[in-house]
Amino acid sequence: NLIVAKPTVIHRPSNNLAKRQRDARNLAATQLPGLTEVFTGPDMATKKSLAEAIEGYEFVGIYFSANGALTAETSPQAAEFYKEVNKNGKVFEVIFITSDRDEASFKQYYGMMPWKAAPFGSDRETIKKAHGVRGLPTLSVFKADGTKLGVNGYGDVYNAGTKGK
Repeated sequence: NLIVAKPTVIHRPSNNLAKRQRDARNLAATQLPGLTEVFTGPDMATKKSLAEAIEGYEFVGIYFSANGALTAETSPQAAEFYKEVNKNGKVFEVIFITSDRDEASFKQYYGMMPWKAAPFGSDRETIKKAHGVRGLPTLSVFKADGTKLGVNGYGDVYNAGTKGK
């Protein structure tokens, strides 16, 4: 299991711009096939290239979920965790991949989130299949270089938030 705790010491990613850009492009291409742009906030007014959105972060999570009772109760804790770990810099970025059946549900649910999201019309099934998603919510977590750290990141983040870690 991935162990997630609020950091007391933040380890900064490499200052080597070329390496950070290469890592971001590699992670985007290998872990989010076909996804090129993401929304940068829940107002969905702005998009960035996926590689640009994750560049410089130490860790990247791919969050698979849908608007529903379980996730609606726990998402505020995950959002608070996200804000806390990133308050001093780029530590953990999340890309939300919705499993909602309609765009209105996606927009409503994404409106509660502080991280990035794949557009509703993106090829979500290919990404879910690449990660073996069988249930929701699922959070796959990677180092910036693409090394997979775990697939139960959501449970770890939730538990860290409820235990004050």
